[in-house]
Amino acid sequence: MVPMSLSKENKTHLLNLAKKSIQHGLQTGQPLQLDLANFPFDLTNNRATFVTLQIHDQLRGCIGMLEAIRPLAVDVSENAYSAAFKDPRFPPLSWEEYDQLEIHISILTHPEQISFESEQELISQLRPHIDGLILEDGLQRGTFLPSVWEQLPKADIFLRHLKQKAGLSADYWSNTIRAYRYQAEIIR
Repeated sequence: MVPMSLSKENKTHLLNLAKKSIQHGLQTGQPLQLDLANFPFDLTNNRATFVTLQIHDQLRGCIGMLEAIRPLAVDVSENAYSAAFKDPRFPPLSWEEYDQLEIHISILTHPEQISFESEQELISQLRPHIDGLILEDGLQRGTFLPSVWEQLPKADIFLRHLKQKAGLSADYWSNTIRAYRYQAEIIR
């Protein structure tokens, strides 16, 4: 599935919405409430997104959804708020950091399961800089967005790090591992 391509105006609208949601969180401690009647149709379809916050090219928060369960505008607004204030890796965002934020929005396609018989076969099917990957085994689950290929450009290393993110050892392998690929439209 090819990502839905949004108009430049709608991309700008989403970036402004993410920034406004974070600003509202700083002012009130609450997520921004939206009236979808005020949004273009393309922003009201259910879509899964991740919002990544950076300051000086360093991660400052990243929260998202893998399933499309709410309208795109709502998902972006909620994930922006959560990335700023609820990412457990970071303290809540401060006013001092707000003006330095770079906001990246990833709009995900529906994940598609990958069939494979071995770790090598899975690695051979990965498409660097194209695929995001979800890895699951039992209750262990992790994902890397396609943008993570920038830091981990080799498929075997990408997979090893994803296993660790999912709470597995880097050399873990099991016949019960499942993997799903998705793509993302990135808005910066």
